[in-house]
Formats: sequence, structure tokens, C-alpha cells
Amino acid sequence: MLVAFSVSPSGGSDPSGSVHEAVAAAVRVVRESGLPNRTDAMFTTLEGEWDEVMDVVKRATEAVGAYGSRVSLVLKADIRPGRTGELSGKVERLEAAIERQALEP
Repeated sequence: MLVAFSVSPSGGSDPSGSVHEAVAAAVRVVRESGLPNRTDAMFTTLEGEWDEVMDVVKRATEAVGAYGSRVSLVLKADIRPGRTGELSGKVERLEAAIERQALEP
């Protein structure tokens, strides 16, 4: 399964409203998990089995909790039993389709 999530604190003490330190703590948890992952400007995506992925999301959320009195979590899952390598496979198939369409008259 793939899980894309975004976690952010609120009620913290940073007057600028920046959350990069809290997000860094969450991403560190993800990277240390050993699961395939990718982080972009909006989400971190993990790939693995249900229990292991949700455990990482929980621990990342708890890490962010240290930076504020509340935590917001947005999560989206692609549950496709029996599939692996989808973190890069989905993007590769998309890029191939874009190339094919570019060649069509």
C-alpha cells in the first residue's frame, strides 16, 4: 500500500508560523523506518504493509506533537494488495503514457 500524509502542528511558539522543524522531525521518523518513501513540498509518501505504514505515520505524528498543542494529519491511501514497487512504478507508468501521447498525431 501507498500512504501519502502531511502532518503539521498548531499552537506552537514560532512567531513566523513556520513548521519546518516539526516536519523535519516527522520526516526523520519516516526515513529511519527503512520503508520506501519520498517527500515533496506537500506530502510524504510511504510504501509498505498496512501495520508497518500506519505505525510510522503514528510515530511521525507523535514527533510533531512535541511542537504544538494540536496536530493536523491529512492521509490518503492507495491500497492494492499484492503490489510492491508502486512508489516509483506509478510515476514510471505515468511518464511513459505522457511520452506516448506526445508522439501521437
